[in-house]
Amino acid sequence: MTPLKLIGLAFGASLLFSTTALAQDITVAVAGPMTGGESAFGRQMRNGAEQAVADFNAAGGLLGKKLALDVEDDACDPKQALSVAEKIGSARIPFVAGHYCSSSSIPASEAYEDGNVLQITPASTATKFTDGKLWNVARVCGRDDQQGPAAAAYIIKAFAGKNVAILNDKTSYGKGLADETKKALNAAGFTEKMFESYNKGDKDFNAIVSRLKLENIDLVYVGGYHQEAGLILRQMRDQGLKTVMMAGDALNDKEFASITGPAAEGTLFTFGPDPRNNPAAKAIVEEFKAKNIDPEGYTLYTYAAMQVWSQAAAKAGSTDAQKVMNVIKAGTWDTVIGNLSFDAKGDIKQNAYVVWKWDANGNAAEINPKGS
Repeated sequence: MTPLKLIGLAFGASLLFSTTALAQDITVAVAGPMTGGESAFGRQMRNGAEQAVADFNAAGGLLGKKLALDVEDDACDPKQALSVAEKIGSARIPFVAGHYCSSSSIPASEAYEDGNVLQITPASTATKFTDGKLWNVARVCGRDDQQGPAAAAYIIKAFAGKNVAILNDKTSYGKGLADETKKALNAAGFTEKMFESYNKGDKDFNAIVSRLKLENIDLVYVGGYHQEAGLILRQMRDQGLKTVMMAGDALNDKEFASITGPAAEGTLFTFGPDPRNNPAAKAIVEEFKAKNIDPEGYTLYTYAAMQVWSQAAAKAGSTDAQKVMNVIKAGTWDTVIGNLSFDAKGDIKQNAYVVWKWDANGNAAEINPKGS
């Protein structure tokens, strides 16, 4: 046999081996807003998922196989999210970490159920996501009916006797969070002076700001995303309002401070205790920082969602979605955001929302850490 034929056979064998190896990979997905107004959070999710897959593979993979990551973009659009979910289901991908926007997670969840896909969202807080009683859904973050009361408790304590306004962007996330905050305030005998809505994607908030000025609002609570919240804050300051802004977890990205500049100083939002300070996350945080990535916001939550699934799949000895979900709900899982256990709906049993504050230098930190 000639050397040329030997080289050809060797190359062919190599190609066959690599193709077979690729075919044996277990593909998992991350889905979120990789483009659009909320793409900052899509980057967080992608960073978390990519690092998790790299770390799992470096440790030997899962069930004797390597993991491969499929990244899908929903642009926080419900229709696009549904298409993504149908695509993932058709590809027989057993697990997805996603989505970010509740308005995407909710319609996608039904398509995932049809496709036998286990869905763990790192970020969607709308109560409807797990209240729909689907077997295939879970989340590693909290719910609006936990986050709203946390905000209300702070408002009642820090703004007693003051004028409070509540705004929402009409989305599943924003309206749900505003409603839960209002409910908790009202239950404590605190009545807001103003409750108004706007449309996600709006740019001009001068009419709302003028109303805030007329009503002498001391604190405005915004149920919505960081793009619009940032514009509202800037336009408040342009009209000379010193009104304090408070919002939910959607403000936890440095892009908010890039929109507002120094005006971000003093803005409040609710989020879990900073997972970057969790001793269990130290090595992972250092890995991110070595890549010049700040694992802020939902980066480590996405990593944790991947950890829960991989640990459960290993214990189940299978990637079958129903088998893995049964194991998830029966166990307690060690993750970078702490030990997590799940109830029958797929919600975490841990509830730990705290209040964070932005400073003039574009940094945010919790102001009432758990236990203080």
